[in-house]
Amino acid sequence: MLRTSLSIISLLLGTAILLIGIGLQGTLIGLRANVEQFPLATTGLVMSAYFFGFVLGAHFCPPLIHRVGHIRAFAVMATIASAAAVAYAIWVDPLIWGLLRVLTGICMVGLYMVIESWLNSVAPSHLRGQIFSIYMAVTLLAMAGGQYLLLLGEVAGFELFGIITILLSLALVPITMTRLQQPELVISARLKLASLYATSPLGVVATLAAGMVTGAFWGMMPLYGESIGLDDLGVAVLMSATITGGVLLQWPIGLLSDHIDRRKVIVMATLIAAVLALLGFLMGQHVTLPLYVVAFLFGGFVFSLYGLSVAHVNDHIETDQVLEATRSLLQLYGVGAMLGPSLAGQGMSRFGPGALLLFIALVLGTLLLFALLRMQRREAVPVAEQGEFVAMGRTSPVALEMAPLAEEGTEENHG
Repeated sequence: MLRTSLSIISLLLGTAILLIGIGLQGTLIGLRANVEQFPLATTGLVMSAYFFGFVLGAHFCPPLIHRVGHIRAFAVMATIASAAAVAYAIWVDPLIWGLLRVLTGICMVGLYMVIESWLNSVAPSHLRGQIFSIYMAVTLLAMAGGQYLLLLGEVAGFELFGIITILLSLALVPITMTRLQQPELVISARLKLASLYATSPLGVVATLAAGMVTGAFWGMMPLYGESIGLDDLGVAVLMSATITGGVLLQWPIGLLSDHIDRRKVIVMATLIAAVLALLGFLMGQHVTLPLYVVAFLFGGFVFSLYGLSVAHVNDHIETDQVLEATRSLLQLYGVGAMLGPSLAGQGMSRFGPGALLLFIALVLGTLLLFALLRMQRREAVPVAEQGEFVAMGRTSPVALEMAPLAEEGTEENHG
């Protein structure tokens, strides 16, 4: 038991170090692009490229891991991602940065797959749900903490890129030193999105919208923060407050959705998030402490939407289809995250930085209208028949093996 606990701690530590670096990198690249006077539309495309790589990596990384093994694959991808971090500072060019972002996205989904395969293999079956929750919290809190490393150097300098390289390299240590047997990487087929849409139109549309909104946040919010006069500390607080809200408020919102019609919670979360986005837009020219409170609350409701969407889809399908459906929704979420920064960047280029929050409000408003329409056309699933909400995040399909929804599917298949 002690060895298992140490292995889990080592994996979570490696994950934290890795994502502190990635959290810093995402914000730094956006701010540095502004320093280098990249057009906002171009910056949006550069930021979207990461999510494009993430979607590609979900297809291309499993064969690599099968071929060379988990430790070698992790070392290769961490090394490439580490080298890419320095390359941003050496070659300051939008096209090169876009290619580096794609490469980083591919490597990151591969790194997630390796870590999550090991976690899945060492986690006791009765604790997988708890470990999945801890893992999701660690990923977000590490990225929130990474924002404050902006204070260690100048955005226009080399030092911060060097810190990212150091962190991505150090993430190798606790993971490669862990004495674990080679786990089996199993990624089953996905359900077709057309089939999922026919089963749960609201769940599919909400998943896409959640990806668009969170992708726009990750990619373009640092630029918005800078545009309203925030310094590096202010941008770090704005980003971390939103992320921390996502960590702390997902569970109570999800718990509420388990006890009433889940569609009502999706409507509530969408409406409140849209109002908060508009409120943030109005407060943007008067930076005060309430702006960070709005960001915290906004993060809680926006980051909950993906998990609510997945749970809503799962309420309408057979238990043995849950894992396959969730993998398909994860890919759709990635597509949404890829579209978000590029579309927001276009709006910010044409109408100014504040268009980011207007874009987010527009996406959420459209989702709200669609949700209300669906509620008029379809009866609710009885609360007693609803599944359990699971907090979700930007990860690989392998993590879903640990989630409580996977446990339910396994019990059904073997019952």
